Amino acid sequence: MMLTSPLLGALPGLAHAFFTREGGVSDGVYASLNGGLGSDDMRPHVLENRARMAAALGVAPSHFATVHQVHSPDAVVIEAPWDEAARPRADAIVTRKPALAIAVSSADCGPVLFADAAAGVIGAAHAGWRGALTGVLEATVAAMEKEGASRRNIKAALGPMISRHAYEVGPEFELRFREADPASRAFFAPAERAGHFMFDLPGYIGGRLETAEIGGFEDLRRCTYGDDEMFYSYRRMTHRREADYGRHLSAIALSG
Repeated sequence: MMLTSPLLGALPGLAHAFFTREGGVSDGVYASLNGGLGSDDMRPHVLENRARMAAALGVAPSHFATVHQVHSPDAVVIEAPWDEAARPRADAIVTRKPALAIAVSSADCGPVLFADAAAGVIGAAHAGWRGALTGVLEATVAAMEKEGASRRNIKAALGPMISRHAYEVGPEFELRFREADPASRAFFAPAERAGHFMFDLPGYIGGRLETAEIGGFEDLRRCTYGDDEMFYSYRRMTHRREADYGRHLSAIALSG
């Protein structure tokens, strides 16, 4: 039902999970633990799935918070649970409030969970290529610092996402990264198709966090595209021409 990070798991006073597609009530292409409010899955199924995730972290369903993700570099701070209709448009959440789980949705993009256990500050970021390129990871760290975290004490873990061997991109994509940062060429390898590249988004995320000089980073190294029994994948869905896809949630909470 869920994966955990040894790095985060060693920290006191928090619970976290990278939920897989197993352990829910949805069926069809959504089978079974689809947490995506934006999917076309039956709403009662999604709510039940999210309630199960909340229970796994020891919080009430009403205290399991997500944002309306828009592939932005924006991070928001949550002080109290918000209504679903009032979810802010952002791609990262930070809090220092106990018994309040913060979660991000993904299905190939990078879910990153952050914690400074000493300061009691946590974060969760949705890092697709656009968000990673434009600074969502750094924005999450900065928001945590404003809440009292110390950059050198922040630990971060990257959950299941698409790996380089499954992520082919065109020349315009590679050029966009190279123009923004010439050093990013290290994360592109030639593809079999002429002029195309295989992009190492997990490595790029890790590189950005290393440059940010946080206290520790761990990559679970699980590929969403290559394991359809365990994970949803947007790219796999498009290749199979399926109608829709489920979404994983990755969440973290301070103990109440």
